[in-house]
Amino acid sequence: MNIAGSVRTAGLAVTLSWGWKRAVIALLAGAASALAMEPFNIWPVLFVTFPIATWLIDGAGAGRLGGVPAAALTGWLFGFGYFVPGLYWIGNAFLVDAQTFAWLMPFAVIGLPAYLALFTSLGFALARWIWPKDASRILALAVALTVGEWLRGHALTGFPWNAFGYALTEPLALAQTASLIGLWGLTFLSVAIFASPAVLIDGRSRRSWIAPVTAVILLVAMGVYGAVRLSRHPTEFADNVKLRIMQPNLEQDARFNYSAKAAVMQKYLTLSDRATGPDSTGVSGATVLIWPESAFPFFLAREADAMAQIADLLPKGTILITGSVRAPDLPPGARITRAYNSIYVIDDDGSILSIYDKLHLVPFGEFLPFQGLMEKLGFVQLTKVQGGFIPGTRRRTIELPNAPSVLPLICYEAIFPGDIESRGGRPGWIVNLTNDGWFGISTGPHQHLQQARLRAIEEGLPLVRAANTGISVVTDSVGRIVARLDLGVEGVLDSRLPVAMSPTLYARAGDIPAAMMVTIALVLVIRRRRAH
Repeated sequence: MNIAGSVRTAGLAVTLSWGWKRAVIALLAGAASALAMEPFNIWPVLFVTFPIATWLIDGAGAGRLGGVPAAALTGWLFGFGYFVPGLYWIGNAFLVDAQTFAWLMPFAVIGLPAYLALFTSLGFALARWIWPKDASRILALAVALTVGEWLRGHALTGFPWNAFGYALTEPLALAQTASLIGLWGLTFLSVAIFASPAVLIDGRSRRSWIAPVTAVILLVAMGVYGAVRLSRHPTEFADNVKLRIMQPNLEQDARFNYSAKAAVMQKYLTLSDRATGPDSTGVSGATVLIWPESAFPFFLAREADAMAQIADLLPKGTILITGSVRAPDLPPGARITRAYNSIYVIDDDGSILSIYDKLHLVPFGEFLPFQGLMEKLGFVQLTKVQGGFIPGTRRRTIELPNAPSVLPLICYEAIFPGDIESRGGRPGWIVNLTNDGWFGISTGPHQHLQQARLRAIEEGLPLVRAANTGISVVTDSVGRIVARLDLGVEGVLDSRLPVAMSPTLYARAGDIPAAMMVTIALVLVIRRRRAH
């Protein structure tokens, strides 16, 4: 039996499935789709799972109300199957303080995927609502899932983790298309490309091959564009800027234990000045020292001895960029009940040059929805800050002495495409301080890096990422990793600072090109639906 015949037989079986068989197919297809993400990057699996999604929506037409409810249920099952293995690592955060939070772990591992799957459900339902009968239904699925994914990235503060577009970010050449159309454009292309084999069940003519062949051509074109772009933008470095990233690989309980203050500071100071080779001069060879998010189990600016130790560590002309919890400005003697998650820039005499407060806080990690009510019911967020962290007020570029200006992003702020615009002009680089230690040795930190790296490609800016337990990296403005410390490793990472390129199309136009693609496809789908 030829390829088309095999696909036709499989497609017919999936299309005609119903009841529990249909549910199992949707769940397994969704779960297999998670293999397309980091650290596996087995994205060809989507050439199987997305056609299955298409055939399931085809078969939903036998249900009531045009099949929209059946498609919605199928989409939820597909999404739930996708998010459970993709986000299982979130459960590790509830084991850091197991006595307090372990009982909530099943709710997080199951509850968050169940919520996120609602957006996949919406995508399937919308696709079925506009579903044409010909090959253009591939575009209908691409339009609908892109809308669903975009909503997932924005609703209730948003959580665009593992959006389908990330499947086209490895190898690096494929990811370069993000400089034109961003993550949401990649999401549209991913669905359209990977779902294209579904139309092989439509008939026995050669026309049934047009969609999959076009998809392969488009995939090759993306690879060629990316290869050319990479070849035209070799890594170049800024003059006289030398970075040193300190990755302490510190246990989470130490990071929130004030009694560990002295041990934490000593480790940071010793590690930051560690020689990494026979020609290394320790921290004296760096102009910018970088420590990760929330580095201290205390309010840094209120600990004079810690600030003095930092001043003693830094050579003349060297600055420190570090994360720290920051107390709000309060009258003397007032009790501190809330705090900011911040980044400090400190110079060699211990003066604070600049502060950035995190804008995009993590739900259930740094604040609770309906904070007051949930605290009355006995709930606390993982960081145990009563009242939740205080969000910052604006995103801005920070001017640095003897280095290009920098855009600071804390933790998962780096996963939001188009959300890194700042006041103060275009920065020369992005610094992302994070603490993925919450998630242990799992797939989570790999996925987090994948997403932060795509921001560099979208914007044409180098990325410098300092993570407590890893993965710390320096990438250039096209996403090449020029220096790296792997997950679960203690050490320092020395690198020069890559230079920024001129603003990309995405940096100038944002999501407009992706929106135009989706709109044009939607118009075509509606016209084809009316024609039938």
